[in-house]
This record gives sequence, C-alpha cells and structure tokens, in this order.
Amino acid sequence: MTLTAAARRDWLRLARTENVGPVAFAQLIARYCEASLVLAALPDLARRGGRVSPLGVPPVEEVMRELEAGEALDARLIAACEPDFPAALAALDPPPPVIWARGDAALLHRSSIAVVGARVASAGGQRFARGLASELGAADQVIVSGLARGIDGAAHEGSLPTGTVAVLGGGIDDIYPHEHRGLYERIVAEGCVVSENAPGRTATARDFPRRNRIISGLSRAVVVVEAELRSGSLITARLAAEQGREVLAVPGSPLDPRARGTNDLIRQGAALCEGAEDVLRALEGIGGFREPDRGFVPAPIEDAAVEAIRERVAALLSPTPVSRDELIRAAGAPTPVVLAALTELALAGRAELLSGGLVAGLG
Repeated sequence: MTLTAAARRDWLRLARTENVGPVAFAQLIARYCEASLVLAALPDLARRGGRVSPLGVPPVEEVMRELEAGEALDARLIAACEPDFPAALAALDPPPPVIWARGDAALLHRSSIAVVGARVASAGGQRFARGLASELGAADQVIVSGLARGIDGAAHEGSLPTGTVAVLGGGIDDIYPHEHRGLYERIVAEGCVVSENAPGRTATARDFPRRNRIISGLSRAVVVVEAELRSGSLITARLAAEQGREVLAVPGSPLDPRARGTNDLIRQGAALCEGAEDVLRALEGIGGFREPDRGFVPAPIEDAAVEAIRERVAALLSPTPVSRDELIRAAGAPTPVVLAALTELALAGRAELLSGGLVAGLG
C-alpha cells in the first residue's frame, strides 16, 4: 500500500517512538494494522507492561520537521509497507520500518553485493576491493558498503560508474569521515545513499550494528576483504549469515592482523574469495528475493489473555538473550498472546526485542 500523507506521518511517529524498535514495530502493526491505531493504544499498552512515566512519542511537529528536512535534501522516505521499499529489506524479519534514500533509489531494487572491511586497510586490500567492486559492477551487480575509510571507500570508488549504495549510521546527511565529502556527493549524484535515521542526526556507536544490518540486508552476498578479529565487518558477516545471505572472505597473510578476521571466517565456513568469479559462482542457483506480502491483517488478541500471561513471561526473561520460540514454549501460551505480552514489556522498558528472533530482560 502507498501511504497517504497523514498515514506516512503516523508511521514515522511510531517508528521514532521510544522503545519501539523494528521488532516491536512489526508486532504492533501486525496487531493493530494501522499506525494511527497503534499510537492511540500506546499509552495503555506501556502502562500495562509496567511503565510509570509517559512513553516518549514524538509530537506531530517533530516528525513534520524531519519530513521537511528530508525534502530539503531531495531525499525520499520509504515505509516498509510501500511497493518502493526494497524487496531485499522487506524480506528481513523484521525489516526496518522506514528508510531515507537520497539519489537513485532504483538501485535498491537491483541485485547487490556488499563489500566491506577494515578502516585502516592496506594499500593492497584497497586495490583488491576497488578492482572487485569494478568487476562485479561490470557483471551487473550493485555494490553496497558503509562509506567508511579504507575498504568501504575503495569499494564505492570502484563501483561508482556501475552503481553503488552507501548506507550511513547517522542521518542521510551525516558524512563520516569528513574527508569522504567529495565521495558522498558523487554517490548522491551517481548512486544512492541510504539511512534509517532522521536527517541531521549524528551517528553514535549503537547506530552502526543497525547500519550493518541494512548493508547485509540489501545484499545477496557479503564479501569481507580485510578485518581484524574484533572488526565491525565481522558483525556484518554474522548478520548476513543470520539473514540467509552468502558470506565470502578474502584470505590474507597470517602475519597481518587485518587477515585474522577474514581467515577466521573461512575457517568457520565462509566461501573463499580471490576475485569476482568466486562471488558470482557463489550466487549461481540463488534466485532473487521473494516479493513479500506487504499488507497487514489485524490479529485480534484478548486483553485479558495478555494480562494473564504477562508477568509469567516477564519472569522467564533474563539478561541473557533467548529465542522467542523457546520463550513461547516455556510460557505455554498461544504465540500471538506471548508476543503481545513481550511487546508491552518492551514498551515499558522491561524487555528488549532483538533481531534474529531473540529477546532479553532488562530488569
């Protein structure tokens, strides 16, 4: 469905509401169907979950300022329910509720490969990333990366003529590092820049795992060129594996710390990448993403049923993440009722709904 102006405003307000991450957003929309109905129900849902202070719901004026800021940048806000939302992201469980796109948004619907790696990359690693991106682009693949120093920047440079997408951790106009301003402007002119955060927002450390999830989510495969053992690129690779994407790694010398992460990925089962042909071979027989059903059918849930199970669910939670399926089995209640209880606990700040089907208690 294509949202009306009012529905788009409500959808964005819900997406920007305190404690409403992608998982809670998807559960709430599945339960109430429309963002306006969710917004009306939020205060009572949070209170039932045990919240005392009012939930932080942005006022209409705030989201209107965000929409106006995006319009001033000639950027588009695309909601997960809309036909222009990338099918690759829509296939995630759950997808980001909204993304901002600046530049050629048609690139988001083409077959894409992510090329990521170390910020402090070797000259050889950057040359390899640039050449790999160029060869994959010639094979009609769009290259996705994160605009960071090192491997990311080289991958964008190599794929600018054929199609590149930069996913930012901050807002759509948060250029980091600053020396990539020229590259950013070229990507806006020739490629596409994507962010799920509001224009004007500066990225913080917690934004980058979510940025990495979009990088892998947009892509059919992720290639890691150089990475130390604690590199953020390995987070992207892990997310890609969880999302059912192909993971490839470029081997390197055991004497170089930047090869330890990639060599470890290969040891764990990632495909070895020595060139574009390895990537294309890994994609053989893998189709595109099935177009998801973007419509929503309300799932009526009796408030009394949720009330009866909520504290039992809360007691089953701990700081150690557990799968929602395991929690549902332990609760011994219907899945929709347990998920509704979890959402209320999350709104109250007593639970955290994580990607990958995990949930943790927050006390």
